[in-house]
Amino acid sequence: SSLRQNFRIFQQQDTEAITATLLAENGITDWTPWCYGEHPAREFCVQYGESDLAFLTRLWSEEGIFFYDRPSAGGDGLALRLTDDEAGLYPAGEMAFNPDSRADTTNPCISEFRYQVQVRPSSVETQDHTFKSPLWDARFGRDAEYLNGQYAQYEIFDYPGRFKDEQHGRDFARYQMEGWRNDAEMAVCVSNSPALWPGTRFTLTGHPSDLFNRDWQVVSGVLSGEQPQALHGSRGQGTTLSNHLTVIPADRTWRPRPAAKPKVDGPQSAIVTGPEGEEIFCDEYGRVRVRFHWDRYAPGNEDSSCWIRVSQAWAGAGFGNLALPRVGQEVIVDFLHGDPDQPLITGRVWNDISLPQGSL
Repeated sequence: SSLRQNFRIFQQQDTEAITATLLAENGITDWTPWCYGEHPAREFCVQYGESDLAFLTRLWSEEGIFFYDRPSAGGDGLALRLTDDEAGLYPAGEMAFNPDSRADTTNPCISEFRYQVQVRPSSVETQDHTFKSPLWDARFGRDAEYLNGQYAQYEIFDYPGRFKDEQHGRDFARYQMEGWRNDAEMAVCVSNSPALWPGTRFTLTGHPSDLFNRDWQVVSGVLSGEQPQALHGSRGQGTTLSNHLTVIPADRTWRPRPAAKPKVDGPQSAIVTGPEGEEIFCDEYGRVRVRFHWDRYAPGNEDSSCWIRVSQAWAGAGFGNLALPRVGQEVIVDFLHGDPDQPLITGRVWNDISLPQGSL
């Protein structure tokens, strides 16, 4: 999926539906959404020059979703699982701490365990604005848990927050906070067990420090093995396996850090669309729909895009100019904050099939 790049619009679809479409197109059919929170449909979601992989991982990071591979139902391969909570981790049972693992190579264990704490952002505040509720103070914050003695002065202020309701605002603030601190408390360890991989959780036992005898979840791993006796003329030690892991406490959800969203470089032109035979097609806000020149999936009718606001020369409460773009007209579309999900029509232009009245 990293080899496919596209410009594409998804309308009134939630994360699961968008994911299903792109995974199916990439031939990935064995996957399971295992989400515990709500992830509402998005009115307008644009894949803007991104690879399928970059687009999906960005979308998942915005929604606080992480993924991992697990054994497939048939047991002959791996299946993809998406989840948004530590409850969706794959249990791997107990794992004893044994720093002298060479003396016992038959039992799975943790032979090295190095605990680390990093200073990370301590709070997030996110804010947005919606024209349907212009007086709404759309601002939500989230303080970090488990500060481990660090200062609480490192705030991330995010604008625009890309939410349109309170539930989404609260969730997005929490997802960002947990994403920024996904490695604030962690451990680097080594195991001889291949049963530990990202997405599994295990219980460490037998460590001299009771602080570490608890549940941990694996967030990354590198598995390597050696079999020197298989080489011609080799002698000495037998088969060895090393699993180098990064783990975090399993009582919190690991989330990806916020991913950068592509920005539109500048204004674009588009064609106003509507039902066949209609000259004017708008809603109660004077918004219209368009077909972007790069949108090869657009049907060229009333479903081509979301409703897009139209800039007027004068606009106020009950007064102002009103000049609605007609179906078939070419318009200039800009994007608020360069966000491809936030188009705004700022002007209209003539072209060779739509010329001004009279001669110039």
